[in-house]
Amino acid sequence: MSLIGPSVRSRLLVLAMLPAATMLGLPASATGAAAVVHAPIVWNVDGSSGNWAGYASTSGPFTSVSASWIQPVGICLSTKTTYSAFWVGLDGDGSKSVEQNGSEVDCVGGVPTYYAWYEMYPADPVNYTNRVNPGDLFNGSVTATATGEFTLTLTDVTEGWTQVQHQTSTSAKRHSAEIIVEAPSDNSGVLPLTNFGQVTFSRAKADGADLGLVSPGEITMKSSSKVKAQPGRLVNGKRFEVTWEHG
Repeated sequence: MSLIGPSVRSRLLVLAMLPAATMLGLPASATGAAAVVHAPIVWNVDGSSGNWAGYASTSGPFTSVSASWIQPVGICLSTKTTYSAFWVGLDGDGSKSVEQNGSEVDCVGGVPTYYAWYEMYPADPVNYTNRVNPGDLFNGSVTATATGEFTLTLTDVTEGWTQVQHQTSTSAKRHSAEIIVEAPSDNSGVLPLTNFGQVTFSRAKADGADLGLVSPGEITMKSSSKVKAQPGRLVNGKRFEVTWEHG
């Protein structure tokens, strides 16, 4: 299956301008639009994050992270363009790179758009053309070697496809391992968060052990005084939910 990338997605397209492929799970894009990226964590002064919600451990260097999740439904109640990404990755908490893959739902012109991607930040994300629907079961993992060789694997169990990417980064520190809901960013800053209701991550592991065994920290997403997304407690060290609170 061919890839679209590096990806750029316009925040200005309206539904009438979208190609038919967008309705099948491909992101909207426009030449010259600012790239929408899945960036390292943005910390607030109160210890919350402006763009991440979930759990992350900084007791690396790590060699792997993995989890499963159900793609949630995007609730698009207006024509406002919003974004929500669900992913597993290494780095990004205490380092300037992120090696990650996951799924997403964006609201564009009042319509939810579902798709999957991988990203070796600071490079732009690369979006897959494979079909993604709400309710799909995803398995995601990122593995790494000490010499900077990364394998990013994403499987949509429901739709029956798998994408495997082999990438190299000699600058990646493998400092953190994380399982995250993100409000992506563009060159203007953090973007509005799509209402995804709730997502459940399960079988969360880092370096082959349950995530709870590697001292993960809970991350709440906030903007000013408003909680945007709130993680629940880590159950049995490997399962947690993140609930949307505010865009």
